[in-house]
Amino acid sequence: MKSVTLNQLGELLSAQVQGDGSVAINAVATLEQAGPGQLSFLSNSKYRSQLTQCQASAVLLRADDAHEYSGNALIVNDPYVGFAKVAQLLDTTPPAAVGIHPSAVIDASAMLGEGVSIGANAVIAAGVILGDRVQIGAGCVIGQDVIIGSGSRLWANVSVYHDVHMGRDCIIHSGAVIGSDGFGYANQKGQWLKIPQTGGVRIGDQVEIGAGTTIDRGALSHTEIHDGVIIDNQVQIAHNDIIGAHTAIAGSTTIAGSVTIGKYCIIGGNSAVAGHLSICDGVHVSGSTNITNSVKQPGLLSSATVAMDNKLWRRNTVRFRQLDELFQRVKTLEKASKE
Repeated sequence: MKSVTLNQLGELLSAQVQGDGSVAINAVATLEQAGPGQLSFLSNSKYRSQLTQCQASAVLLRADDAHEYSGNALIVNDPYVGFAKVAQLLDTTPPAAVGIHPSAVIDASAMLGEGVSIGANAVIAAGVILGDRVQIGAGCVIGQDVIIGSGSRLWANVSVYHDVHMGRDCIIHSGAVIGSDGFGYANQKGQWLKIPQTGGVRIGDQVEIGAGTTIDRGALSHTEIHDGVIIDNQVQIAHNDIIGAHTAIAGSTTIAGSVTIGKYCIIGGNSAVAGHLSICDGVHVSGSTNITNSVKQPGLLSSATVAMDNKLWRRNTVRFRQLDELFQRVKTLEKASKE
């Protein structure tokens, strides 16, 4: 178990130490659950009432909250960011693979950097290039001519099709599929003709892709996921999408083909974006929002209908179908009133 002193954490975070700087910290926890040896944090005012009862060895606090706590503390500008940095330092997550398992199938033409680890029953195809310290979990399949940058980590049972390039320090969670065919077909008199998807996928540095997420390859040009993008579980990214740097996409979101999303966007869970649209930088989308037009100005977008009593919902659904009729009646009444 890793252990650091409060003084050492203070140096890491450039924080003011309140109380005993020699106290040892070996884990992080919530205010309600933290105990001796653990560091907690207060970043949301609704949890302030838990501060007085907290049993943590130390707490991350803003300067405005420090006077309310007499115990050991680190005073920082953003306790949640501080918590994230300490959690990284004390992380106990095991590696995705250690060494090269004898059951792994590795083509003779594959190029492996220093310190590469490949788990049991993984398959590495011809022309693959794995950078230094790459970890390939058990059961992964890495297709022909794939490039994976140094320090990237693929958990068990990830499938990476041919001609996918991935940058440094990426994390790909179990069950993700990268580079599968986009949904490209032409219709000839009722018969669907498949269009070969000959583009690839290009993923930048420090990208994280959640479990069960699918990213389709491009039809002709590449699907692109830029640096620092984070994608949650069960997300669908269709062919030729471009996701700008440091954008976050929450779970169960579906993005149709040929969509361009700008930098620093946040897409809430269970949202949907129609095809061939553009979303500018800095757009925030609430959960369950349907985007059917391009977005040209940054801001917050929402479209979900809140939950309500079923009988009320049924009545409102009927009224919704009557909206056009009601609108025409109002127009008629307005015209008659003017006359």
